[in-house]
Amino acid sequence: MTRSRNIKTVSIIFIMLVIIALVVPLLVPYPPIEGALSPQQLADPDSQFIQVKNVTLHYKSYGQGDTVFILLHGTLANTYTWHAVVEPLSRLGRVITYDRPSFGLTSRPMPGTWNNDSPYSYESQTDLLIGLMDALKIKQAILIGNSMGGSIAAYTAQRYSSRVQGLVLLAPAQDRHFFPDPVRWLLATPQLRAIGPFLSREPIEKFADNLYVQSWHDPSKIQQKDRDAYLPLFKIKNWDRAIWELLIAARPFETILRFETITAPTLIITGDDDKVMGTKTNIQLADKISNSQLVVIPNCGHVSQEECPIPVYDAIEKWTNQQQFRTH
Repeated sequence: MTRSRNIKTVSIIFIMLVIIALVVPLLVPYPPIEGALSPQQLADPDSQFIQVKNVTLHYKSYGQGDTVFILLHGTLANTYTWHAVVEPLSRLGRVITYDRPSFGLTSRPMPGTWNNDSPYSYESQTDLLIGLMDALKIKQAILIGNSMGGSIAAYTAQRYSSRVQGLVLLAPAQDRHFFPDPVRWLLATPQLRAIGPFLSREPIEKFADNLYVQSWHDPSKIQQKDRDAYLPLFKIKNWDRAIWELLIAARPFETILRFETITAPTLIITGDDDKVMGTKTNIQLADKISNSQLVVIPNCGHVSQEECPIPVYDAIEKWTNQQQFRTH
């Protein structure tokens, strides 16, 4: 009798704990971000905003000409990552940089505001890029992407080959990015959607800074203004919830990216000390894309466009001239 009563008591306690775990997170008020600002309040003088597929995209435009370069930044970055190469690139044609969904000054759609695919999914991000090109009346462009931005650029070339004139991939993510499917399922539960973003704020801020330092071959070159340029991410309303939605939408790149199907002329650039993606992995990418060239930059890390902008630009200029893309 005592054993039966103990089992019953333990069962009741377990059920109560499960109910508490399922219900309490849904009852906790979501703590707002203190001092949150709008993207427009954080905009630069050259910032522009445009509505594309229910997302307000933040972008900047430089130069002019028939050849158009569109630049896609990596995870937790923004348009600033291209600051050292946009001016020289603008001598080759028109240059567009923009903030991808969940980053920079682009708007953060929340669940319930979209009907079909999440705007943070990789498919939606490629559709968004093509939508931006349509809105700016750009028929074809050379896509330049770093890290996760390089993967989105490559996926766009895979899905919309007629719109991509060429690719410049700076250490793109080629395999699993973020979390496996079971973890993403947990992140998508109402309970974790309710409390997860708030609990992850500080860890994400620390991770972002650590990732940035790890992305350089020589972190002593990092200036305070470089770090400051990425701080606005943590001042915008719903930045934490947007990154949470990005984590939910992210899928393993190896399940969707087919580099061997890409036909656009491709330039692959890697630093010889890429601690994030791995220099060896970047080099092996050249074997997957038939119409590709490889440039390895010495004493350079993952964000070569920031740490080694001169050799990055020189490589792009040489490759562009070889391909005889139209210039102004």
